[in-house]
Amino acid sequence: MAPQFTLYSHKMGPNGWKVAQVLCELGLEYETVMKEFGDGENGMKTPEFEAINPNGRIPALVDHSNGDLTLWESGAIILYLVKKYDPEHKLYPADISEQAIVDTWFFYQMTGFGPYLGQAVWFTLFHPDRIPSATDRYVAETHRNLKVLTGRLESEGSNGWLALGKMTIADLSFLQWVRFLYKININIEKDYPTVFAWKEKMLSREAIQKSTVGEVW
Repeated sequence: MAPQFTLYSHKMGPNGWKVAQVLCELGLEYETVMKEFGDGENGMKTPEFEAINPNGRIPALVDHSNGDLTLWESGAIILYLVKKYDPEHKLYPADISEQAIVDTWFFYQMTGFGPYLGQAVWFTLFHPDRIPSATDRYVAETHRNLKVLTGRLESEGSNGWLALGKMTIADLSFLQWVRFLYKININIEKDYPTVFAWKEKMLSREAIQKSTVGEVW
């Protein structure tokens, strides 16, 4: 039987892997189509893929059981999955106030932690010119955000999770991004041991491992 979902992803793109991890945590069957950067035959900047995601980026998800509904943007995809396919509220609560707490940390990853870390990686590794002021700014902001995560994970009642004292989509949204920190020479085991312990706890989960976790360059 064909999988229910087709996930378009990239072997190193953290946003694709966090969708895969949510799918696995919910026990949903999917197949992954790995895309490449650029406008080559398998690229994200081709008319064929831009018909799926007009922004020409991963991830994108097609739900074949719901009229081939096609979604893009990782946050929108994940919220769709938990609202439609998480009736037991394993990853996303039913109560609207609790949803707001989860959403706060979930959107913080997408609007704060992820963009700062992404820019830090870009200016450290890929920008054609060395711009120390830009690199230093984004690395410093990543350190600041790691202190925010540490404070939350160590707060009273957190139970070592970001929201509601249990694992939610908030935690899943951060995991793959945290795994890239070594690329900007941040050693979280040494400098942010609470975040490191949280990461290892996440990676030990059977569903996370089933997602094949994702490559880290």
